[in-house]
Amino acid sequence: MFFSKPGEYAPCKMFSSGHFILLSITIIAVIVAVCLTKNMNKDKVKNLIKKLTLFLWILEIIKIIFNLAIGNSSNPNNYIPLYYCSLILYAGLLSGFSEGKLKMIGDVFIATGGIIGGLFFLFCPNTSLPTYPMFHYISIQSFVFHGIMLYLGVLVNITNYIDLKISDIKYYASLVSIISFISYFVNKILGTNFMFISDNFPNTPVEIVYNLTGKFFTLVMILIQVVGPFYVIYFIRYKLFKMANFNKTIKEQ
Repeated sequence: MFFSKPGEYAPCKMFSSGHFILLSITIIAVIVAVCLTKNMNKDKVKNLIKKLTLFLWILEIIKIIFNLAIGNSSNPNNYIPLYYCSLILYAGLLSGFSEGKLKMIGDVFIATGGIIGGLFFLFCPNTSLPTYPMFHYISIQSFVFHGIMLYLGVLVNITNYIDLKISDIKYYASLVSIISFISYFVNKILGTNFMFISDNFPNTPVEIVYNLTGKFFTLVMILIQVVGPFYVIYFIRYKLFKMANFNKTIKEQ
């Protein structure tokens, strides 16, 4: 079952008991991991980013090999990492193995897109559970992958590994824009739907955008991904920071 082909076993399906079991285990694991590492210094956090990024690449490569081995080579959607959540693979390399502005691009994406992408998938695992059973490599891999994505996003915020500023949108937007630009042309050539910017993805929030925007769908979807996750996390962090300072002031008085 663990490496079965699609259709050999009944899929787990979203919002099933299997989904909520995987979700609960992942969320608990993320909380425990954050609690155990919340006092890490920046050098240790960077080293952890390096190790976990390499681990994510290993998981992704195994996934690609699996899809090619079972005959999914005709559908590039199954083995080319050009989706939003795939950005953690590139952001992790930039954050862990580079310096200066390139490192900032990786840091900012992990701190913002890592949280949004990780959470969104965990609650809506539309590329794994509708096709595969709960105890399948693709299902387990998807929750481990996005759990690590979420964990790293929370970690770099809670340890102040990065002092996120509103002007840092340029770093986040640069990575997402580049991947969106590449994805658009790949989609045109191969008929794929990377970054979900070229066609509808039924039974997901993408369908809402698709129905509302018509011929402007691609532009709107790109803009949502280029700016949305960053500002959501920035303002949540900003509000939490203000609340923490307010509580601190009250206690000092």
